[in-house]
Amino acid sequence: MSKPYVRPMPADWWLRRGSYLLFMLRELSSVFVALYVLELLCVADRSRGGPAALETFFTALQSPGWILFHSVVLAFALLHTITWFNLTPQAIDVRLGEEKVPAVLVAGANYAAWIVVSVVLGWILLRH
Repeated sequence: MSKPYVRPMPADWWLRRGSYLLFMLRELSSVFVALYVLELLCVADRSRGGPAALETFFTALQSPGWILFHSVVLAFALLHTITWFNLTPQAIDVRLGEEKVPAVLVAGANYAAWIVVSVVLGWILLRH
């Protein structure tokens, strides 16, 4: 009995096309978002220690390393959001009667909602 042919796959296969690289970066973004969630859990845990413990934790977060980490998390979160919104028209089929809604309107509705929610949250956070 012969062995089935297994096509060799180089380790850098994802560097050969821009779409593959974007896919891998989007998948990598989940790691950084998960690390950020762990940080939020640490904030919740520190809050049980009172205002002094929380203030100490927030002071530590002002170091250059943490600022770099938050910048990377923000970049990956934006990448993930933008690529997801651009894929939405392929994931759902929106129809008005018999007519299919154009893909640009489906994605545009997501971006519009994102802007509205961001403005409302910004207004809530900055008015104090």
